[in-house]
Amino acid sequence: MSDFTEIGPNRLRRNSLGLVAVTFMVISAAAPLTGVAGAMPIAFLLGNGTGIPLTFLLLTLVMLAFAAGYVAMSRHVINAGAFYAYAARGLGGSWGGAVSVMALVAYNTMQFGLIGLLGGISAGVFSQFGLMLDWWVYSLIAILLVGILGYRQVDLSAKVMVVLVGLEYLVVLIVDFAILGAGGAEGQGLAVNIFDVSALTSGSLTAAILFCLGSFIGIEATTIYGEEARDPARTIPRATYLSILMIGVFFVFTTWLMIAGTGADKLLETIGGLTLPDGTPDPTIHFFMLAEMYTNPTVAMVAGLLLVSSLFAALSAFHNYIARYSYVAGRDGLLPEAFGRTHGAHQSPHIGSVVQTIGALIVLAVFAGLGLDPILNMFTWISQIGTLGVIGMMAITSLSVIVFFARNGGGSFLSTLLLPAIAGLIMAALFVYIFVNYGDLTGTAGGGLSVILPGLIPLGALIGLLLARRLKSADPQRFARMGQNPNG
Repeated sequence: MSDFTEIGPNRLRRNSLGLVAVTFMVISAAAPLTGVAGAMPIAFLLGNGTGIPLTFLLLTLVMLAFAAGYVAMSRHVINAGAFYAYAARGLGGSWGGAVSVMALVAYNTMQFGLIGLLGGISAGVFSQFGLMLDWWVYSLIAILLVGILGYRQVDLSAKVMVVLVGLEYLVVLIVDFAILGAGGAEGQGLAVNIFDVSALTSGSLTAAILFCLGSFIGIEATTIYGEEARDPARTIPRATYLSILMIGVFFVFTTWLMIAGTGADKLLETIGGLTLPDGTPDPTIHFFMLAEMYTNPTVAMVAGLLLVSSLFAALSAFHNYIARYSYVAGRDGLLPEAFGRTHGAHQSPHIGSVVQTIGALIVLAVFAGLGLDPILNMFTWISQIGTLGVIGMMAITSLSVIVFFARNGGGSFLSTLLLPAIAGLIMAALFVYIFVNYGDLTGTAGGGLSVILPGLIPLGALIGLLLARRLKSADPQRFARMGQNPNG
């Protein structure tokens, strides 16, 4: 292993990221505090209530099953294109092209949705300090700051991510251990059986799975940093498993204590009754209520500020993903050659960074100009497009792993066939469910958006397929090299 940072023309900054940096940059996309404060109360309410901890435990096992094949292939494929490279090497260039544009659509829409969520939450948090600004001002500031970080060398972003994600974990764990120390709510206390199968199947298990699965979105990105990691053959597998375990164990532990701190028998009633001062229902107050109840108002206030930084960290993570997918697509000939160039000083994929920043500014201007709500419209409408796309790419990647090892040999039956097949079937089933029920999940049922928005994923795949076919016709040799390891 070397600490030497290799610099070269149109090449990402090699040997610049260690295990900790890659892991925390990946976890930042999962936004732990955003999941705890934003998604989990809704998961309790609309999902299966006290069955959430067990749901997380089972999903952790599913993600580990996916990771088995993913990690096995990462030792053979070291490419910033991640899902794209896996599809190209396993299923061929046409599939690679389809996945490449799917990824760009998925991660861009996920980023656009988070921009709205950050703006809406920031406006509420900072209003407590007397700072009364429109939501779009906060979104604009975030876009510009993320763009600056993405334009510069990746280890700067890594340092920011390590700090922000570390603070997220710290504030949540402070509340967790305060509940643990107090023995939970009066009466039932800590006597919450997270292995209760009847709780798992109560309410809507499907809704619970969808909300909980969102907390794992981003773990696939370890391979995106493969070209920039130190000793990628060891760092990437370790970072993948470490990310899944850190997210899974954290959410099992935290959701159990959120239930215990509220009281299992009062959980749904309590969350369902939470409102803002103006009477508007807001279940996302739940974590902050627990923070104030078991610690003090200062911790709750700090948690609110860190929720903003959590969203910023997630935005930065997705920005890095998009920039690298754009870079690889340009390098391999799918997109214009300019995308395949790196900055002379920072060795960052700066063209992709600038283009997506401009795109984010345009989307922000449209939603703000039309007077649409940043959370109910901008976030809810389009963020699920990203979830849909990532799940679809996971299903394709699982198939790619199976085909790759069937053709080339190597690996065990468990990691290259059985576990990828199980994970792939689960992801494919979830993809179909979300696609068919997109309108109900996002509040767009009955209108054209319920068809148009999820349709962006197969449309992106079709465009990518056509771009790959064009490349094959224009340059067959370059087409044949799609997804290859650039560093040999």
